[in-house]
This record gives sequence, structure tokens and C-alpha cells, in this order.
Amino acid sequence: MADDADGNRGAGGDFAWALSAAPVQDYLERLHAELAGIDGGALADYIPELTRADRGWFGIALATVDGHVYQAGDSRQPFTVQSISKAIAYGLALEDHGLDAVLAKVGVEPSGEAFNSISLEPATGRPLNPMINAGAIATTALVRDDQEPALSRLLATFARYTGRHMGLDEAVFASERETGHRNRAIAHLLRGYGILERSPEEATDLYFQQCAIRVTARDLALMGACLANGGVNPVTGVVALKRRYVDKLLAVMSTCGMYDYSGGWIFNVGMPAKSGVGGGIMAVLPGQFGLGVFSPLLDSKGNSVRGIAACERISRDFGLHMFNVARATSATVLRRSYDCRRVRSRRGRSAAELAVLDAEGGRIR
Repeated sequence: MADDADGNRGAGGDFAWALSAAPVQDYLERLHAELAGIDGGALADYIPELTRADRGWFGIALATVDGHVYQAGDSRQPFTVQSISKAIAYGLALEDHGLDAVLAKVGVEPSGEAFNSISLEPATGRPLNPMINAGAIATTALVRDDQEPALSRLLATFARYTGRHMGLDEAVFASERETGHRNRAIAHLLRGYGILERSPEEATDLYFQQCAIRVTARDLALMGACLANGGVNPVTGVVALKRRYVDKLLAVMSTCGMYDYSGGWIFNVGMPAKSGVGGGIMAVLPGQFGLGVFSPLLDSKGNSVRGIAACERISRDFGLHMFNVARATSATVLRRSYDCRRVRSRRGRSAAELAVLDAEGGRIR
């Protein structure tokens, strides 16, 4: 169903493909029905608690930059955000420390390797990017805790994106903490290189908690819509991320967000995105909408099988690849030009002021 900020049925948004609310909703419901029968993939088992997920869960949600949300299937089924949290934590670290300080700790180059690979620069120990576990642990460790606990700040940040109170799945957190030995090993390597300034145990515990935050497909759509809308939540009007960091985050999501399928994703779907082994995918079409898909069956690279299929279909059916420039339009970034000789304000001015505007108004555009 389509809803507004309070979950009420909405009137629909103006999309790039000029659909009204009913066709958008009908399309999502048809797409959900067509893809629900896909049964390939497997539940994530390296975190034992994730194997409790229902193989049939499947939800799709789309949130526009004018604040309307369209949903189909299990769009309100809670699951843990897992690696999608890396994008949100990276944005928070940028706000806390600035671009240069974060780049000194974590790079932005695609690794081409699995999400839990030990991809560190040989000389510096700097992780290649913030979307693999090594980079995410380093990024999470940068979240400031001088005025309130880092976990509280992470939860509050997620709440700005989703517009609601956020909490942890304590069972998943405990399961990750019990089995996360490889991540602890990565954290100790980072500590040895001086990348981590927290203890490895503290950093990994915070990272495990961050990954265990409970979300829904609707939440992911709203999170994506915030990024599509220049960092502002289109439903609540709250700033989720400062605008100057939005393009940096979207760039890293574009090149590194889908594990070692990131190249195939940007080739086939063409939207910045981040996935998680909980079965979620958050995708963003800048200036248009955020897309959230949830289905826990994963492919060999750790991405949702139904989720990828849904995003590929939506992108293809409506020509949404971000490098697809419509041939039928001649619109440019510069839509209309004014100067102060042609257009004046309503303010009363003296004859001398008007003379200056007549002579120099063309310089004000």
C-alpha cells in the first residue's frame, strides 16, 4: 500500500517516469507476486541466529523524495540491518571528523573481494573502503562518544533516517559476538597498524551492535530517500546527513556497496546501493526515491537473490540506470536564467539605485 508519514494511504508522488500512485502500487504488487516464487539461495549461516529467518519473507518498499511510500509483501517484517549499517556509520563518521580525517583511516577504493576479506594497504594498514568489514570496523570506531555513548548516537542517527525509534535484536547481537572471531582478528590488525584508537574488543562489540539494529524494508526505503533528497528525511524534514557528505557516501555505495558484485550491480542496475546478509538491499536514485527490498535468501556473494531480481526489474522496466540519459529531453542543469535588469524585486528603490541596477543588473544572475 502507499502511505504517508503516519502510515496512511497517500496520493502518490511525481516520478521521473510520470506514474500516478495507483500504477506504482499495482506495479510493485505485480512484481512481488512474480518474484515471490524464486527459491534460489540460502540463509546466512555464519551468524547462527540468522538461520531462523523464514525463507518466504519478501518485501519491497519505495519512498519518494516528496514523502510518499509504496509497499508490497513483507515490507514491515523486522530483520537486522547488518552491512547496510556501514553506509550510515560512514556518514556519521564523516560528520564527526570531516573528510580528510576519515580518509586517513579508511580508503575509498573497491576491493573486488568478499566482505570479510582482510583487505588492508600493505604499508599503512588502511582498509580499502568502508563497505568491507575491515573498513566498517575502522569507521564505526570513529563514531564519537565524548558526550553520549557511541551506540546511542548510532541509534539516534538511524532514527533520523527512518523517522522512528530504533532498537537492537539482542539475540542476533549475541550470536554475532559469540562467533565473530574473524572480525576480532581484523580489529587487532587494525589496532596494530594504529588505525584503531579504541580497543579491538570495544570496536568489534560496537560493530556487532550496529549490525544488529532492527529495520524493515520500509525503513530502508526511507533511508534511501533521505540520501536521494540531499540528506533530508522527506517525511519528517529532519536532516539525516549533512548535504556536503551525501555525494561522497553515494559514490562509495556505487563502487563498493554490493560486496564483490558491486561491478555487476552498477552495470545491471545502475543505482548506488548497499546490501546486508540479513537479506536487505537499500538502493538510491538521487533526486527521485529510495528503494528497500528484503528477502533473506542470499547468493554466493551475500546478496539477496529476490532483492537483486527486484531491483534489476525496476531499473530495467522504467529505464532508471543513472547513466541512462533520455534522448527525448533537452533539459540541462541550467533550467532558467534571470538577471536584475529583466526581473526586479518588489522592494522600493531610489532613482539612483534604479540607475545602478539598469547599468549593472545584468551581472546579478
